[in-house]
Amino acid sequence: MAKVMCDVINLKENCLNTKRSIANPCRLCFDSCPHKAIDGSIQIKADHCTECGLCMAICPSDGFVNRIYDELMDYVALSQSVSLNCPQAIRMDFEIPCLGIFDQDSWGSLLIMAREKPVNIYTGECRNCPDKQACKISIQTLMEYYSEQVAKASLKIRVAPDTGDDLNNAQSSKHDRNKESGLSRRQEFNGWLNQNKRKLEDVLPSLINTKGYPIPKSRKRLIQLLQDRIETKIPFMVPTISDCCTSCGICTLICPQNALLKKENGDSIKIILEPYKCVQCNRCIDTCRPQAMKSEMKHLSYKYLTGKVLLHEGIPLNCSCCGKQIFEDNNAHLCIACASNNTSADKFL
Repeated sequence: MAKVMCDVINLKENCLNTKRSIANPCRLCFDSCPHKAIDGSIQIKADHCTECGLCMAICPSDGFVNRIYDELMDYVALSQSVSLNCPQAIRMDFEIPCLGIFDQDSWGSLLIMAREKPVNIYTGECRNCPDKQACKISIQTLMEYYSEQVAKASLKIRVAPDTGDDLNNAQSSKHDRNKESGLSRRQEFNGWLNQNKRKLEDVLPSLINTKGYPIPKSRKRLIQLLQDRIETKIPFMVPTISDCCTSCGICTLICPQNALLKKENGDSIKIILEPYKCVQCNRCIDTCRPQAMKSEMKHLSYKYLTGKVLLHEGIPLNCSCCGKQIFEDNNAHLCIACASNNTSADKFL
């Protein structure tokens, strides 16, 4: 029986659970896949996968990527106008598996491009599509983060189902569309090379590069675009720390992206954030026992996104009884063991 090939690649080294293990591991991809195409060991079941992209959009660290992603973003960056279509829509310049492949940073890149040139995305009738859940979540992400920016950008999502006469519906041949969008012969040739590369990888899967990397591809692309547009600001969720922080530093130890750093200076410690490394997995927030951390929306430029931000500076708290460091503040400044002993003694007296 022939093996079913899939353009979605599982990069296990990128998984947050692989980068830094935790008692309650992330299972977003497994729990969210509408087609049950991911098994308990977080591997893709190719015969179930429709390449809707939901696992890509929902995984914060590129645990899943589509082989066309680099080619797609090269096309978006280099073309004079952008015309994308899903498989259910009329054929345009570049076919994507589904809008579900776009995560927060991918939408950010598309909107930056849409300020400078037309970006049109054509879809079929999503209500009749088996991948409608992936599309829905992707659009929700777009509106949640970029609702204010959509109105300022030339980004249009159009419903244009494929009626079986794609070329007439598109009103031009493939060659004419490439000409209108600014695709050079070199870019067309590169597209042909990428298509044949994927075919070769289908025959020889060992050629696929499955090595992990620290920063997601969509974040890297966004940073590259912002680097050339230093005045542009984008909405970005960042962790913040309140005054109830006990300076325990656990958040820096639990961060799988090393986005939080702890610097010691005598008795005092500083907690520093490198925003571009943060993938909003919220481990630091969920782990913080005094609940000193939360996430806030900021508008960041390239300078601040790639810089270092001081979140907190303070002196770690120690137990007033035994002297050990405590991780959750209380009025008596006691560790759990000493607090329990004192409570038992009070009851005895």
